[in-house]
Amino acid sequence: MNILYDGQVYGQQVAGGVGRYFANVISRLPETVFPMLMTQHQGNQLNYPTHPNLKHRQFFGFRPRRLSNRVQDYYFRWRNQGEHFDLMHPTYYHRLTQESFQEIKQPLVITVYDMIHEILSDTLDPVGYTMLAKYAAVQAADAILCISEHTKQDLIRYYPEAEAKATVTPLASELKGEWAYGEETVPIAPYVLYVGSRNRAYKNFDTLLLAFSKAVTIQPELSLCVVGPAFDRPELQQIADLKLGDRITLYRHPPDAHLAKLYRCSVALVYPSLYEGFGIPPLEAMNCGTAVIAANASSLPEVVGEAGILFDPMKPEDLTEAMLHLLEAPIERDRLIAKGHVQQAQFSWDKTAAATLQVYRSLL
Repeated sequence: MNILYDGQVYGQQVAGGVGRYFANVISRLPETVFPMLMTQHQGNQLNYPTHPNLKHRQFFGFRPRRLSNRVQDYYFRWRNQGEHFDLMHPTYYHRLTQESFQEIKQPLVITVYDMIHEILSDTLDPVGYTMLAKYAAVQAADAILCISEHTKQDLIRYYPEAEAKATVTPLASELKGEWAYGEETVPIAPYVLYVGSRNRAYKNFDTLLLAFSKAVTIQPELSLCVVGPAFDRPELQQIADLKLGDRITLYRHPPDAHLAKLYRCSVALVYPSLYEGFGIPPLEAMNCGTAVIAANASSLPEVVGEAGILFDPMKPEDLTEAMLHLLEAPIERDRLIAKGHVQQAQFSWDKTAAATLQVYRSLL
């Protein structure tokens, strides 16, 4: 089986979840598969897949980006015509034009990660660029992989015609619990942990800050650790207004072993996001033996199951109560950790790769 992967996402992200997803899936395909990955040339080392039969073709991008994307589209179509492939699986929706899809004679598989641009189109995609690209891909696809059941239902809500060709292939976590026992330093005082980006309002980080500010009036020893990029100006202003500056520790992109230890030593991971296509941090937390407090929204109940506390993300007081409860109730925390160990076992990259391969084979 010869599979062409348009690796456009590797040109858009230095490191990111989509690139890791494809790296984990491709690396686990059997040796009867011959993958080819086409990517824009990068000067830095990215999370490319490893596979004994992998061929990697690179091309150079340039500015202006719109013209570069157009040239890359023609290059891709030329490469697609010049070599034999049994099917094609783009890593994202952009850079392939409607002409590209019309010229693809092989079966086409796409992955839908979320429908956030459709749901929050006014703020995230006012011009409709991503929505139009996704629509063209959905219409042209012979099979659609959705990373959660919730994402599949959102897809069907916007594109009912996609239901017959949609399959759920959940994500998994690479973080291993045994990594959490190294020499890396973590705060001595009890802390709750936030992991992930915060650059969009739907991440709901401001609600966490507000809830945390209430919690520390009752339990002054509690602190907050944040893993992610530097705080922006509005975040710094809110932190100052709430007088939380000396209670928050920021870790910018710690190595996996350090992240695993930050998970394990925390009172709980707090994940207040209003919308996720899947939600990797709660799964990572369960892998590392950490209790989870997550928003009762989108795909998060699907990932967490009964192994965490789900709260109303529009009510900061509910989050305050959940944090204080786990701080003061270690037996309940241990109970959730045990349930999390069972819950996280449902998700593995081996299962994801096997389900993906089954979809590939169904098209041939």
